[in-house]
Amino acid sequence: MATRGRKFEVLLWTVQTLLALLFAFAGVMKLAMPAEMLAQQSGMDGTFLKFIGVCETLGALGLILPGLFRIRPGLTGVAAAGLVVIMIGATVLTAQQGVVGALVPFVTGCLSTVVAWYRWPSPTAARLQLVAEPVSQ
Repeated sequence: MATRGRKFEVLLWTVQTLLALLFAFAGVMKLAMPAEMLAQQSGMDGTFLKFIGVCETLGALGLILPGLFRIRPGLTGVAAAGLVVIMIGATVLTAQQGVVGALVPFVTGCLSTVVAWYRWPSPTAARLQLVAEPVSQ
């Protein structure tokens, strides 16, 4: 945290929290709605949309919980990267209906990319952790 500065960390946590709220809302809504209604609204398979809802909900938890509990914080970057993949698909599908509608998933994907970039697990940190831990015999 010392290399990036406190203001940057606060900004990154703010972005993570807003993304987590957005993805939690979207994921829970997909899980709460009947699959038939989801399929009717989107023209996609309802079961696939339920799967996306699970991924969004888990991704939302992954944006916050590892850093909050300081357990495997690198998983935050992995969760953000998974959400980027979802947002690429959402942007492509929405762009087919109109460019303006694709702006929301595009910006969401860009913000998720920033979180993935800065929270990605560092190989150096993993090596330092292995060196710092005593080897049990």
